[in-house]
Amino acid sequence: MADMTPPAGAAAFVAAHGWAGDIVPLAGDASFRRYFRVLSQGRSAILMDAPPPHEDPRPFIAVARWLSVKGFAAPTIHGVDLDQGLVLLEDFGDARMREAIDERPEATMALYEAAIDLLVDLARYPAGDFAPYDRAVLHREADLLVDWYCPAIGVEIDRAGWTKAWDAVFDHALTDTPVTVLRDYHAENLMLVGPTQSLGLLDFQDALAGHPAYDLVSLLQDARRDVDPSIEEAMLARYRAATGAGGDFLRAYHVLGAQRNAKIIGIFTRLWQRDGKPRYPALCPRVWAYLERDLVQPVLAPVAAWFDANLPPEMRGDPMLLAPQA
Repeated sequence: MADMTPPAGAAAFVAAHGWAGDIVPLAGDASFRRYFRVLSQGRSAILMDAPPPHEDPRPFIAVARWLSVKGFAAPTIHGVDLDQGLVLLEDFGDARMREAIDERPEATMALYEAAIDLLVDLARYPAGDFAPYDRAVLHREADLLVDWYCPAIGVEIDRAGWTKAWDAVFDHALTDTPVTVLRDYHAENLMLVGPTQSLGLLDFQDALAGHPAYDLVSLLQDARRDVDPSIEEAMLARYRAATGAGGDFLRAYHVLGAQRNAKIIGIFTRLWQRDGKPRYPALCPRVWAYLERDLVQPVLAPVAAWFDANLPPEMRGDPMLLAPQA
């Protein structure tokens, strides 16, 4: 279990920015980052502990400022200490989209519509000054499945064929008019903020300039909760109606869906094997189901053929359960 003792310099840091008070631990995430709530004189703020050299808060700060300038609800930054990796942020509270859906299923459609409408607005702006989500990045991320999942379950695969199959489809995932892609846009990172319950954004430090379909995949093929196919279909239709996106957008959506889901299966396996976080492999069967939903699309025929030859259905699941027994 992660140590949730505040870092040594935390009290002095928050006091220096006018927030002297209690520092209470909050949940961490899949990285080395940790989060705390600062309670001071009836107010609250969030302390991000992003310790160097493992973490660098500068990308988060840059994306937060870009989003804020464009009118999106990223947390206001109250203070920064890059040497310690400390960032003091606006507190969006505890109301996440995920729990709102769980508690009020009748609100599901309206919440997903709001999340789609935010992406429609985001796509109105050219991408910020962020690195490109290019073919090299797409390959590197997809490779996480063959780098981690396949060895974990003891399978020898056709690595050259893997690269060739993805190379045959990645043209559909690239765009000449990139937008800012937040890359982890899903129900656990969308906060319901203030009396109007508008959507607040979190966990966007890995933003790149790429295809707008990627964030729809993050939202509608959510690794951490089941999204009904009927909702996925309705939200894709809503986005396309608002933006005029055509069939090429749907092809990009499914290619990026397959790519992202392959990546996530690899990451969840790595979190177990390398980082000692055994709760993540149990999420893999859901991600495999999304991946299979994408692989039936004609545009992904080369990738589907590779999976059929190298990782047939009985090899797709929780890597902890499929790993060879010692």
